[in-house]
Amino acid sequence: MASIKITVDRLQPGLHIRLPVKWNDHPFLFNSFKIKSQDQITMIRHLGIQHVFLNTNQSDVEPLPPKAEENENEEKDVEQEAILAEEADKLWQEKQKRIERLSAYRRKVSAVEKEFERSLSRMRAVMNKIRSRPVDAVNEASVLVEDIVDTLLSEDNVTLHLMNGKSEFEDIYFHSLNVAVISMMIGKVKEYPPEKIKQLAFAALFHDMGKVRVPAAIVRKQTQLTAPELNYLKLHTKYGLELAANIDSFPETTKRVIEQHHELNDGSGYPNGLKGAEIDELAQIVAVANAFDNLCHPNIPSEQKIPYIALSYMFKNCKHLYDPENLSILVKFMGVFPPGTVVQLSNEMVGLVISVNANNLLFPNVLIYDPSVPRNQAPIIDLADKDIKIVNAILPNKLPDKIREYLNPRARVSYFFEGNE
Repeated sequence: MASIKITVDRLQPGLHIRLPVKWNDHPFLFNSFKIKSQDQITMIRHLGIQHVFLNTNQSDVEPLPPKAEENENEEKDVEQEAILAEEADKLWQEKQKRIERLSAYRRKVSAVEKEFERSLSRMRAVMNKIRSRPVDAVNEASVLVEDIVDTLLSEDNVTLHLMNGKSEFEDIYFHSLNVAVISMMIGKVKEYPPEKIKQLAFAALFHDMGKVRVPAAIVRKQTQLTAPELNYLKLHTKYGLELAANIDSFPETTKRVIEQHHELNDGSGYPNGLKGAEIDELAQIVAVANAFDNLCHPNIPSEQKIPYIALSYMFKNCKHLYDPENLSILVKFMGVFPPGTVVQLSNEMVGLVISVNANNLLFPNVLIYDPSVPRNQAPIIDLADKDIKIVNAILPNKLPDKIREYLNPRARVSYFFEGNE
């Protein structure tokens, strides 16, 4: 970003500047910002800053012409200095509150990440037991579902967080947990009672369990499947039902989802070519959640879509395939820019959407790229509190290396609920 150095006497509202001091050495929220008022200029001078860096591309006006040298030793207005000191103190207090809120937010996210990792571990244990100790697997899955649903229903103000996905677990566990989380969100928006949400979550966790009987070389193949391979993969719905039939306590609601989660509204799905209302209600929800996650995490890396593009694609091209209400809820709840999306902001800064709040879908929390701030202290702003807006999404591969490394866009996009910590 090209910039020129100018003295503070040339500042006026409308100029976009960068302060030449560390983020914690001034009371403003950002090091780079557009000056909105004369008061901000006065505050910059009060801080003893002699010059700033001007970004001409983002400025609305030209800087004032240089002034002739003035006598800097003139006696300063004591009353004005006292007012400025009071204003600076207010700004510092507000910034400190923001820092404290940011620290609390980071602690909260850390707790959510630990719970997410724990749930992944439990999911893996369930799948490992599905053939050897099926009853244990079902019981453990039921407890896992209880815990996740209790978190989802613990408060009205549910936040969906983007997870780091540090685990080395296989994709099937991430996928099953992701589909369960997204399905539960749809169920919550549809105001399902707790017991029905638990049925939905359980079914979503097991929807792909038949894949344990499909050769791993097919399940994980990173190139286009041949017709015979695709037909083999499609048998996972049949295999899932066969596994479920051997477990006495296995819910009928889950069996229907296992069989029907690839059925499509227009009858073009499999295995039975069911249409519309012929498809089980819970299977219709799992189908749309499953499709979204598969677009974000296809086997073929070159076909991967960022969440923003995946949602746009489904909304534009798949309305005939999925229940319109379920698809609409998915798009609405994820927001126009879902977690995991790299965004350009109206103040020209770049950030990563890291969470959406059920009560403020249009104003997600965004992690801001600011090279003057260490990455582990990067500002996280709640757009609901600011007059900053998201302008558009950016493909991660279009980012400069330093920004991509700083924001760390996730190769795997996983979601989890905020608990009642």
